This record gives sequence, C-alpha cells and structure tokens, in this order.
Amino acid sequence: MIESFFGTDSLDSPQAFLAALVIGLFFGVALERAGFGSSKRLAGIFYFRDMAVLKVMFSALITAMLGLSYCIAFGWTGPEQLYFMSTVYGAHIVGGLMLGVGFVMSGWCPGTGAVGLASGKIDALVFLLGAVLGSILFNELFPVVKPLYEWGDAGIIFVHDSLGVSKAGFGLGLTVIAVACFWGSEYIEKKRGAAEYLVDRRFLKAYSLTLVVLAAGLLLFPEGPRSAAASWTSAQRMSDVERERRLLMEIDAALDHIEPEELADRLMTGGRDLLLVDIRSSDEYESYHIRGAVNVPMSGLFEYLAHQAHTGIVVLYSNGMTHPAQARDALYRMGYRNVFILTDGLRGFMERCLKPVSLRRVPVSEEQALRIQAWRAFFGAVPAGAAASAAESEVPLETSLPGLLDTNRLAEMAGRGGLVILDVRSQPEYNTAHIPGSISISVESFRGVVRGIPSMLLPADMLARHFSRMGIRPSDLVVIVYGDRILDATLVGMAFERLGHANFAVLDGGFAKWASENRPVDAVLPDITVSTYPENEQADQFTVDYRKVLEHVQNGGAVILDVRPAEFHRGTRSDEARAGRIPGSVNRPFSEDVVRTENYTSFKPLSELAAAYSALIPHKDYPVIVHCRTGHQASQTFFVLKRLLGYSRVYWYDAGWTEWSARSELPVETGS
Repeated sequence: MIESFFGTDSLDSPQAFLAALVIGLFFGVALERAGFGSSKRLAGIFYFRDMAVLKVMFSALITAMLGLSYCIAFGWTGPEQLYFMSTVYGAHIVGGLMLGVGFVMSGWCPGTGAVGLASGKIDALVFLLGAVLGSILFNELFPVVKPLYEWGDAGIIFVHDSLGVSKAGFGLGLTVIAVACFWGSEYIEKKRGAAEYLVDRRFLKAYSLTLVVLAAGLLLFPEGPRSAAASWTSAQRMSDVERERRLLMEIDAALDHIEPEELADRLMTGGRDLLLVDIRSSDEYESYHIRGAVNVPMSGLFEYLAHQAHTGIVVLYSNGMTHPAQARDALYRMGYRNVFILTDGLRGFMERCLKPVSLRRVPVSEEQALRIQAWRAFFGAVPAGAAASAAESEVPLETSLPGLLDTNRLAEMAGRGGLVILDVRSQPEYNTAHIPGSISISVESFRGVVRGIPSMLLPADMLARHFSRMGIRPSDLVVIVYGDRILDATLVGMAFERLGHANFAVLDGGFAKWASENRPVDAVLPDITVSTYPENEQADQFTVDYRKVLEHVQNGGAVILDVRPAEFHRGTRSDEARAGRIPGSVNRPFSEDVVRTENYTSFKPLSELAAAYSALIPHKDYPVIVHCRTGHQASQTFFVLKRLLGYSRVYWYDAGWTEWSARSELPVETGS
C-alpha cells in the first residue's frame, strides 16, 4: 500500500519537505504554462473573456479525484492515508467571499500570486505582502474572530453522502458537469471574441470522452465493506428506522468493534487519527489504563466528542463490553459514525496483548511472541490479577502503573513463585540484613565501557546473560529494593526496559521503609536456579545517541531535559571535558523529585511531580530526551516520566554529558 507522509506522521521530515518542494515547483510551472502568471488573464473569468481559471481548476480537480479514486479502488492506498478537512460553514462562506472579492480586485490568489512573483510581477509582490500582513493580523486578532472561525463546524462531510449517492456515482456526475463547463467556456470565449484562448476542438472531444469513460469505470468497482481500522465519516441523513436498521447490520457484521491486537499495533505506530477513551471511573483509570487513553465518563461523551463525529477513529473501552456498546450505540444515533468498542474490553486487551507468553495455555508462534514482548514493553505492566497463573501463585504477581510497589503488597507476595527481589544496596548492607529471598546485585554490574564511553548500560545480550545467572524469567515480577538512593533502583530498571521486561517495580520507600515497619529480614543467601533469559534487541527504542540529540538541537521538536544539579547545567561547576549544557536544554535536577522523610527516601506526591513536569513539557505525547552525566541520574527522571506519570515518548541519552562534552564538534552553552 502507498503510504502518505500524513499517514505515517512524517510531514515534518526532510523527505516530506523535498517532496513538497518538487511538487510545488512543478505545480508552479503548470500554472505559469496555463497563463496564471498574468493577473489580467486571471481576472478575465469575472468578465467572461478568459475562462482559463475554470478550465485549469476543474481539470486539476477531476484529475486528482479520478486518480485517487482508482488508487483506493485498486487497494493501492486507503482513506486513512488522507487528511480530510472539516466543513465549517461560517468560515467557508465568509472566507470564500473575501477570497472572491480579493481575487476580482487584485487579479491574484495566494498560489497564483507566487507564480506571478516568480515571473517578476510587481502587483503580485504587493498582493503577497498584503496576504502576509493579513495572516499576521488574523493571528493577533484570533481571540476576536475565533467564534467566526468555528461557526457552523459540522465536522467532515462528504457531498455524496449528503446527496445519498455512491462515491462512483458522484464522481461521474461531477465529471459530466466539468465537461459541460469546458464546452460552455469554449462557447463563452468564442462569443466574447477571445479566439486565442480556445482549445483545439479535436483535443477537447478526446479529453472529454476520456474523463467520462474513466469516471464511468469507477462504477465497476464495489464500494466494499468498511473495516474497523478505517475512518467512517458518513454524514448521511437517514430516518430513525433506517438508522436503527443500519446499526443492527453493522453490529451483525462485527463492524462496531476493533480487536485488541489491531488497537495495540495502531497505538504503537502513533495512532495519529485514533482517540482511545476509557469510560470507567476516575479511580479505576488512575489505577491502570491503556497507554494513550483519556478518561471521559459516559455522561460527558457527547460534549467531549463534539468535534470528532466524523474525524478519525474513536475507540471506547471499559473492563468489559456492555457499557461501551451502549455508549457506542447511543452515539451512533446522534450521528457519530466513527465510534468503535474494544473487543472484550480492558480484560481482553490484557489477556490477548499483555499476558506473558510463559503464562499462556496455548503456545504462540515465535513471531507472535515477539509482538507480545513489544506490546508489553510499550504499554507497561498489567494490573494485579490480570495475567498471573493461579497454579503458579495464589496472589497475582503483576503490578501496574505507577511502577511503585507498596510494602504491604510485597509482604502479601512474599514466598510466592514468580517473584524476584533485587537488593541494590551495598554488599555490606545486604549481608547485614535483607528482605528474605532477595538477591544482592551491584548497580555497576549493569554498566561498562561501550564504544569507548564509560559507565554505559550494557548491551541487551550481556544483560540477558546477567538475568539468566540471577534466575530471572520473562514472566517474573521483579521488585527492586534500594537504600537511600532511588536512582540506583531506576538504573537497574533501565536494564529491564532495554530487554522489554515491563513487569518490574521499585519498592516504595526501599529497604529503610520495610525495616522501619518491623517486617521480616534475614541474612540468608538465596538458592538460585539459573534460567535462560532471551535477548530482545528490538525492545530498546528509547535510548538515543548524540546524533539524535543534535538533530533536535538544530531542528527542535523535543524537550531536552538536563537533570544534573543546577551549577553543572549553568557551567559554573564541571567534572567533565567541558563545562556547560546542551544548547536549548532545560534543567530540573533529579533530586527535586524525591523527598527524605524521617526514616526513608521516596518520591514526592504524583500530583506535585505532574505539575512540575507539565510546566516543562507541552503534553504527555511530546518527545522528551533526559540526560545527566552518565545516565544514572537521568534513569530516575525517565522512571518518573514514563512509569509514574505516563509520558509516552521519553528518550534516554545514556552517554550524556560525558560524551557530549568530550566531542569538540558538538555545541555547548554556559551561563544562566
């Protein structure tokens, strides 16, 4: 299938810019050849002496319509690859009148003005300057004109739906109208004495016949059933009886839902035109929700979706399917044709997409196992009770966002199968007393020299061997216990992130909190049965190198978050090759995310963390790159953003300032 830059969410890429530039150049050449470099010819249409505007624009419209229709009919592309503009009656009427008046007064529109400027026309330059000033004025006065801008917003409306005809039938009708206009234009120009603008009669006959035959050919292709992944933007007005009949037909044909696997794949690839709505209570949503979902109660769905009745795909989910189905049917009756429900609800999503391979009763293929690993890495761990096998444990061992485990919960799990506790304190502290069954591991065991850079997180194959020596399996819940420094636990967590092992958690309050509550401790070394932990080279999509960071420094598009202490960020203190910071980076020291109580260190309240980061990052889907000196401190911020706050596009510059400062070709800033 042909994918568009819009469909792949890459409109801001260099390739898209180059394509737009080339298309624009050819478009300008075509307009110049058509005589659109002359304001006299352009304005001639209003005086019925030169119909070039009508001929060229209708030709372009019909050619694009037929070409696109055949591409869709042959399956070469799909509606999801296209951007459909909303119909806003007020703005379109007023804007059309303004454009028409400006056109007849100046002889130019913005596109033809650019052609005229390329041809050296002074009046085109004056027109374009006026257009630029008008755009600036519109921007400055937008709060005033916003009601007009939104007046009559009817969403995406297709004319063929409003008329009750098929797409092919409408295309044929529009083509016949265009052909009639071509011949009518010829007649008018001949009567007005503009013989120099007439088209060769033999060419016009052949051209007209070709267009009509191509348009009629579309009638040979069936409309085809609608898939759950395609935007359904019908605005057809129908009777209540017909609407209910259509609703029953869609339900019977299973066109009212989307499968969990399809939803997972679409969300992982960006889900540009997909809105996922969790209609459960706010408490359930806060406890766990599918990444990327928004929480809207059923009573507020109509208002929340007011501008999405015909735009993209809306997927509703709850724990099961009853309430989403009721909500979807109600919205359908209110004109929403693009709302779907998630098959089997949240429980089905967790069972089919997030349940570990090792806990599934039916074996899966190697390809499917890789998909499941990728889903688990992307969406995080599953809520308690959703995927653990009853035979393996009486108490489910899955945790959920946020990635902190309470000491009470760990005490309930103690001694159960499928639980691994890693103690990352110093070995003397561990040897003195530790949580029964826990394994001692040094933070530095997960780091080494990579590409000449010290203190880098080890590659996936080496980490997999580490996990195997510790007896860890992909299905295990791993709880990481820290001493005074949470960042030691989060750095170990980065190893699990790299291998796609999403089912891990940090013990809230660490060992100090556990001990302060007088919970069991001992000094016994555990027996370990070596496992074979699989490598997963594809799971790490979050580690970036200096090239990626430099790209964002030069082009923007991401928040670069320096979590070192403020004096290092300013450059007043340094222990690396150069002092300073990455240009454009913002500073929030990692230490500002934690608080020290009388007995232990823990994270600040989530509400406080959320407020602090929302002031630095535009929204939760905005790219953010975290770095420190060697990745250690940044691992804590990565954990906060991804695991605690649910930011979806968090990247980790592991090499950090150690590498950046040592590369003399990379830019550096200093000062406040």
